[in-house]
Amino acid sequence: MPQIQLTPAERREHRANAHHLDPVVLIGGDGLTPAVQKEVDAALAAHGLIKVRVFNDDRAAREAMYQQLAHDLGAAPIQHIGKLLVLWRPVAPKQKAADEDRKPGPRDVKVLKFGRPGQRPEVKQLRVLGNQRLTSGGQVKRAKPKKKSVKKGQAD
Repeated sequence: MPQIQLTPAERREHRANAHHLDPVVLIGGDGLTPAVQKEVDAALAAHGLIKVRVFNDDRAAREAMYQQLAHDLGAAPIQHIGKLLVLWRPVAPKQKAADEDRKPGPRDVKVLKFGRPGQRPEVKQLRVLGNQRLTSGGQVKRAKPKKKSVKKGQAD
C-alpha cells in the first residue's frame, strides 16, 4: 500500500493533534519485526493518529523504519522528531449490525398533574418501557398486542 500524501496544512493539523499523545508502540533493539508492524497496524486501525518510540541511536535507521512503516501500512508520515515517529491513517467507519427484531427502548416522559386552579401543576418524571404506553390520565399501562380479526384469519 502506498503511503498517503498530505498537504502541509493537513500535516500541521495532525502534528498539533499528536502533541499531547503518548507513544503507543515501542520499537526495541530488534528493530522493525513483523510483530511490531502488526502492532502499529492495529494501533492505527484503533486510533488513527499514533506516536511510535524507537530505542535506536542511529538516525538513518530510524528514518528508514519511519518510511517503511508509512509505505507498508498505507499511512501518512506526519513527523519524525528525535526518537518519536508520528503516523496517521484515517480510521474506517464502524458498521453497525442492523437488528430487525429490536424493540423500542425505554424513554423518559414528563407528566403534568393539574390540581386546583391557581396552583402549579405537579411534574412527574416517568420511565416508559418499550412494551408500555401512557394513558391520557398519566397512568402507565402495558401495551396490548394488536389482535387479528377471526374472519380475516380464515381463508377459503
